[in-house]
Amino acid sequence: MADNLPSEFDVVVIGTGLPESIIASACSRSGQRVLHVDSRNYYGGNWASFSFSGLLSWIKENQEKTDVREDSEDWRKLILETEEAISLNKKDNTIQHVEVVCYASQDLAEDVKEAGALPKLPAFGASDTSEAAQESEKECLLVESQSLGTESCEISPESVTCNDPESTTERKDAEMTSERENLCDATFDQSALETGKTENVSTAEAAALEPKKITYMQIVKEGRRFNIDLVSKLLYSRGLLIDLLTKSNVSRYAEFKNVTRILAFQEGRVEQVPCSRADVFNSKKLTMVEKRMLMKFLTFCLDYEQHPDEYQDYKECTFSEYLKTQKLTSNLQHFILHSIAMVSEADSDTIDGLKATKHFLRCLGRYGNTPFLFPLYGQGEIPQCFCRMCAVFGGIYCLRHSVQCLVVDKESGRCKALIDHFGQRISANYFVVEDSYLSEKTCTNVCYRQISRAVLITDQSVLKTDSDQQISILTVPPVERGQPAVRIIELCSSTMTCMRNTYLVHFTCSSTKTAKEDLEPVVQKLFSLNAEAERESENGGGLEKPRVLWAVYFNMRDSSGIDRNSYDCLPSNVYVCSGPDCALGNDYAVKQAETLFQEMFPKEEFCPPPPNPEDIIYDGDGTQPEDPGFSSSSNTKTEPLPKESSDGDSCKVSEEHHEE
Repeated sequence: MADNLPSEFDVVVIGTGLPESIIASACSRSGQRVLHVDSRNYYGGNWASFSFSGLLSWIKENQEKTDVREDSEDWRKLILETEEAISLNKKDNTIQHVEVVCYASQDLAEDVKEAGALPKLPAFGASDTSEAAQESEKECLLVESQSLGTESCEISPESVTCNDPESTTERKDAEMTSERENLCDATFDQSALETGKTENVSTAEAAALEPKKITYMQIVKEGRRFNIDLVSKLLYSRGLLIDLLTKSNVSRYAEFKNVTRILAFQEGRVEQVPCSRADVFNSKKLTMVEKRMLMKFLTFCLDYEQHPDEYQDYKECTFSEYLKTQKLTSNLQHFILHSIAMVSEADSDTIDGLKATKHFLRCLGRYGNTPFLFPLYGQGEIPQCFCRMCAVFGGIYCLRHSVQCLVVDKESGRCKALIDHFGQRISANYFVVEDSYLSEKTCTNVCYRQISRAVLITDQSVLKTDSDQQISILTVPPVERGQPAVRIIELCSSTMTCMRNTYLVHFTCSSTKTAKEDLEPVVQKLFSLNAEAERESENGGGLEKPRVLWAVYFNMRDSSGIDRNSYDCLPSNVYVCSGPDCALGNDYAVKQAETLFQEMFPKEEFCPPPPNPEDIIYDGDGTQPEDPGFSSSSNTKTEPLPKESSDGDSCKVSEEHHEE
C-alpha cells in the first residue's frame, strides 16, 4: 500500500525523468533498496510521451496553473527539535507560454471521444481524497506483482507473457485495428478506381494524388495512435545512451528505427544531404568536383587528431570560418556545418566542429546507413525501460505520490528522511531529487535557460519522396548571426507516434523569446498555416507546402549545467538531477547519472550487465525456475514488429549484432 511503505531504504529517488530513472536502475542493480516516487500520474516528467488526449490534459494543466490545495500541516509534528525541514514544490513550474492552434476543420469535434480511451484518473489533490489515495495505492508497484509498461512500451516476448498480459492484449487489439483500417482504406481506394473508369479519368487521377483531408475530429478519435514527446531527441548509434542500453541489456525492453534522411534548408528549399560514401557518389545534386572535395574533407575529419598541422592555426576560429579556408564550395560548407556537424555557426570553434563531424561519421554504419536511431512509441519509452529494470531488481515505484519535505539533521547537515503526503516518515542514506521539485527558496541563486518547443501534426512531409515512411532531421540556420538554429525532427506513422496519413514534426531551439515567437517564422517557411492561402498559391502555380493541422508551442526550463553550489543549503547526501537539455543527443543525462551514482557508490560498477541465468546457483532442490528473459544468447526469439513498422528500418539494439 502506498500509505504503508517500508520505513527505510538505501536510496530514495524523486522524479522519473531519464537521469533519475538511470540512477534508480543502477542503484537497484547494485543491490541497493530503492524507492522511486513521482507526484505526477505518468512516468518521465519532462521526458514523457503522451497520447493526443493525454497531451491535451497536460496542456490544460500547464495553461491553468491552478494553485495546489493546501495540505494539512500535521506532518510538521514529525520534525524533531534537532531537525529542520526543506520543503519541496507541490506543482511543476518548468513549462511556460503554452499556446495551442488548430488549423484543421473542427466540425462536431466537441462530441468526439478518443477511441478505446480509458477513464481518466482524478488529479492529485482533488476534492475526493479517498479516491485519490486509492488510485495512488494502485500505482505503488512492487517488483514481483506489477510491470511498469504503459500502453506504448515495446518489450521482449518473455516480459510480455510474464509481466503485462493486459497491455499485450491492448497492443494486439490496436495492431488488429490498424490492419483492419489498412484493409478498409485499400478496399475504398480500389472501389474508387473502378468507379473512375466510368468517369473522367483525369479527375480521378487528380483526386488520387491529392492528400486526404484530415479533420480535428479524426485526430481526436485516433488520439491513441499518437505518442507525442515533450522533448525531441535522437540516439546517436555510438552515443553514451546506446552504449548504456546495450551494456545493461535494458535495450531488450525497446525497439528502434533508423533515421532515414538528413535534410538541409538552403535558399528556401529543403534537400537531402549525402552523408555516407555511397550517398556522396550517388548524389545528383553534387558535381564530380564537389564529391571529391567532400570525400576528402570527411576522410580527414575521421582522424583529424593525426594531422594537427591542418587545423592548429585555426583553433581560435569558429568552425564556420575554418570551413571557408578549406577547398569547399559554399554548398558543401552549409551541408557540413548545419547537417553533419550540427554546431552553432557563431559559437562553436574549430575543434568542436571537427569533433562533432567525426562523431557523426563514426555513427554511420553501426545499425545501417544512418547515424541516428529513434525509439518506437517515442522518447518517453527510454525512462520507462530503466524503471522496469529497477523494478526487476527490487525497486518500489509509486506514482501520484508527492513529498512534503526533506528532513535534515541540524548537527551533521545530512538529510535523514523525507515525509510524504500521507505523513509517513521514510529514512534513507541518499536522496536523488529532480530539479523541478526544489523550492524557489532553494533555487534563489540559480539562473535557468529556456528551450523553445513546438509540436506540429501535418498532412505531408517537408520533402516528398516515393516513400511516405521517412524519419528526417533538418536544421534551419538562423537568419541573423548570433540567433539559435532551429532543429526539426519529422516522424512518420511507422514510428508509432502518429496516425496514418499524418506526420509529427518537432521543433526545438534555445529560447530568446516565447516559443511561438521563436519558432513560428520557421514554421511558416516550411508549412502552410492557412488552407485558403494554400489554395490560392496552388491556383497561381506556386509550390504546394504541407499543411499544419494542429500545433502547440511551449517553453521548457533547461536546468542542465548548473553547479551544485548554486543551490542554497543543499545537504551533502542530496543529489540534484536536471531536466532535458537542448542538445540532440542524451549524453548529458547519461554522464550526469553516472557521475552521481559514482559519488554515492564509488566502489560499485555502473549498470553492469544482468547475470546469465545459467550461472545462477539456486538454493533448495536444484530445480531452476523458468528463464526470466535475461539471456542475451543469439537464439532468443524477438517479437515480430507490428505491420506498420515492418519496412526494414526497425532494429533491436543488442551487443550481438551491432559491432563492426
